[in-house]
Formats: sequence, structure tokens, C-alpha cells
Amino acid sequence: MKRAKKNTKKKKNILYTGFGDNGTTTLFDCKQGRISKSSILVEALGSVDELNAYLGIIKVYSGIDKIILKTGNKKILYGDIIEEIQQNLFIIQAELGGSVIYVSKKELIKIENIINQIGKILPPITSFTISGGSILSSGLDFARTLARKTERRVISASDEGSRIISGATISYLNRLSSVLFAMSRYANYIHSIPESHPKYNKK
Repeated sequence: MKRAKKNTKKKKNILYTGFGDNGTTTLFDCKQGRISKSSILVEALGSVDELNAYLGIIKVYSGIDKIILKTGNKKILYGDIIEEIQQNLFIIQAELGGSVIYVSKKELIKIENIINQIGKILPPITSFTISGGSILSSGLDFARTLARKTERRVISASDEGSRIISGATISYLNRLSSVLFAMSRYANYIHSIPESHPKYNKK
């Protein structure tokens, strides 16, 4: 009776390859070959990833609060708005990686509609606001700062010439910090949490 042969083939590890151990990585188009992980382009990709991951936390908090926003005849859950933003951030990552896809003008109009709708409900901004109030509001405000950082990193990659970024993507990232700030304010407003403003007291 023959013994079954052992499978001596090494299983491929899907969590790491080891190819980046020298501090380099590859991108979708691979035209540049391997590039340094410290490059402006990789930094831009990392910033998009960081923002996307943090929005996942905010999405969970928004599910607890179950905030609903009315836009026209539609009612949208905060979690659904954030999910759509996350999907668009993956498209932006793909564009940075060398893919020909990019965020459509329709997606930009969607978040502009959300900003406009919240703007009709909330009192006008007369000064800077201090982050806080509720976990969801402060989390959204922190996401706003990550969105601003991501915008700066992506523009740096574009200015450097390492990647041609569509105008729609730049506009979307610029508007993204605005929608997150609007959502942050609204999260406190519906719970009747007053806004706090800097006093600039001299000591």
C-alpha cells in the first residue's frame, strides 16, 4: 500500500509578501517600478487610507445615534452617507495608484446637496467652533481634519507631477471637509448640544 505523498508546496501568505522589506512598494500602473514608501505619492495614498479607516469608526457611532438627514424628498442615514464617501475614497486611491477611474461630478453634487440642506437647518457660523459636544460630532470634526490633510497630500502629489489628478477629485476632496464639518455641527444640533466657541481671553 502506497503512502500518500505529503504536499511540500509552501502556502503563500496573503497577509504579507516581504517584497516591501526594503522600504519600497509598487502601484497599479507599475510604470515607475518600485518606489520609496516615503514618496509624496505613497504619502497621499496613506492619507486617503487613514481617512477611510477612521470614517469606519464614525460609521459605527452613527449607527448607534441613528441620525437621519432629510434631503429633498429623501431621508438618508448618516451611516449611508459615510459608506458612500468611503466607496469614493477607494476610487480616489485607485486613481492615485494609476487607474483611469475617478470620482464623478455626480458624487460631488451629492455632498454639496447635503451641505446645503444642513445649512438651511443650522444657524449661520459666526466664529470658529471648539470640537466636542458628542462622540459622533467630535469624531466627524476630527475626520474633517484628516480630510484636509488628505487634500493637501493629494495636491502635493499632483503638483510634483507624480500623478495627474482629475479636477473632480480635487473638488471632491475640498468639499469633503465641508460636508464632514456640516455633519459634525448637525450631530450636536439634533441633540440640543450648544456649540462652543473660542473666547481668545488674554491672561
